[in-house]
Amino acid sequence: MAAQKDQQKDAEVEGLSATTLLPKLIPSGPGREWLERRRATIRPWGVFVDQQRFSRPRNLGELCQRLVRNVEYYQSNYVFVFLGLILYCVVTSPMLLVALAVFFGACYILYLRTLQSKLVLFGREVSPAHQYALAGGVSFPFFWLAGAGSAVFWVLGATLVIIGSHAALHQIEPADGEELQMEPV
Repeated sequence: MAAQKDQQKDAEVEGLSATTLLPKLIPSGPGREWLERRRATIRPWGVFVDQQRFSRPRNLGELCQRLVRNVEYYQSNYVFVFLGLILYCVVTSPMLLVALAVFFGACYILYLRTLQSKLVLFGREVSPAHQYALAGGVSFPFFWLAGAGSAVFWVLGATLVIIGSHAALHQIEPADGEELQMEPV
């Protein structure tokens, strides 16, 4: 525990701390730990986008090898590309922003309501899962009007095209002890 605090103080002295770089809205728990692991294993963006490292694969075998190795090697970078596409889609669609605001507003109101007292409808106590389902039901028309379904498929399609193209065309990073490769005759 003390060693971890010392490491955090050293990082803060250098000016950057992983805890300060992560959004304050993400509570401690599995989601935050997963995001911290992703950030810790991210590859340098300069190498990730270096245009000199892109080339067409010679054959189908090399293409498959590049896809598998690059997805493993740049997995964290690809996660952040995906999150960036989601953010772009949400920011460029004002109606989707309104729908998300309605949904999260309803969830927040339900959260505040449960802190005061339990919600009772028709003489029965409503569980938190049912309350959030109700919030989803109330905000569903807003998501429908905003075209959330098409936004989801746009993000998935754009992610597959961008990541697939990058993984297929980016040359493989040499692994330790794999600097010399022989071509089959």
